[in-house]
Amino acid sequence: MSLAVRILFVAIGIIIGFVLGGPFGAGAGFVGGAAVVLLEHWLGRASGRTILVGACGLIVGLIVATAAGYLLGLSGPAAGRRFAVFGCAYLVFGYLGIVLGVRKRDELLSLASGAGGSKTSLGASVKLLDTSAIIDGRIADVADTKFLEGKVVIPRFVLRELQVVADSPDPLRRARGRRGLEILKRLQDGDDVDIDIEDVEVEEAKDVDAKLVLLAKRRGARVVTTDFNLNRVAQLEGVSVLNLNDLASALRPVVLPGESLTVRIMKKGKELEQGVGYLEDGTMVVVEGGANLIGQDLKVVTTSVLQTTAGRMIFAEKRD
Repeated sequence: MSLAVRILFVAIGIIIGFVLGGPFGAGAGFVGGAAVVLLEHWLGRASGRTILVGACGLIVGLIVATAAGYLLGLSGPAAGRRFAVFGCAYLVFGYLGIVLGVRKRDELLSLASGAGGSKTSLGASVKLLDTSAIIDGRIADVADTKFLEGKVVIPRFVLRELQVVADSPDPLRRARGRRGLEILKRLQDGDDVDIDIEDVEVEEAKDVDAKLVLLAKRRGARVVTTDFNLNRVAQLEGVSVLNLNDLASALRPVVLPGESLTVRIMKKGKELEQGVGYLEDGTMVVVEGGANLIGQDLKVVTTSVLQTTAGRMIFAEKRD
């Protein structure tokens, strides 16, 4: 609904209220019209799960309000008093039902599914995407191979962080953020994975990583990331992590000391006379004596391989 239509809707409510009840009716029409517009705006942003749980909470709240209204209105002989009691009960308990249902949505859905917040197969089939995993881009390739099963959820706070990166004044960060948005669009357009952007908030945490870990812990879901620190924190919290670097390392061909490689030197290394190149899969190759050969393709011999959670690094020297 556009802004003009919303303003027109509120104006019609004010006119109808004024015709029916004068100035007081006009005020009531304004409040009612504004409440409907705000409700429409919230429903447009909320996910289907949130609307479902909120509706269930409203129903439960109205049931409780009916029981409370009868109990509190028994001693009231006047019909007006009973109407006031029932009206207040419906308003209070209906509101509490919606708010508590939305805020405790994850716990209620887990209980309804029999998960109880534990890591069952249902919860484990849900993957929460981190910003680093989206920007990395390999998650789209994994989705294309149909190895990524279950539901993939991008919380709204992760999307906001991605938008902040895309709007950064730093050209490098801005390019990374825009790449992440393109990867996210690619995931949404594909039919190989179920993508859902959920308007969920974790008020107990302020940092995005902390929110993601806490949300995954509540749902019994897994976190998909390439962030080394997030990986460690999630493991300490007992949250299962799918690290794309671990997957790439497991599928990467094993390079043993003594094997020959061809690598293009891209820049100087940290140490004197070292040159740095990269294989096609992004593996860093540090070449002794390659500092002055930037831009050239060299045949090198592997001397050692360093494997870490953050990736793999190969040390080599020029082949005679």
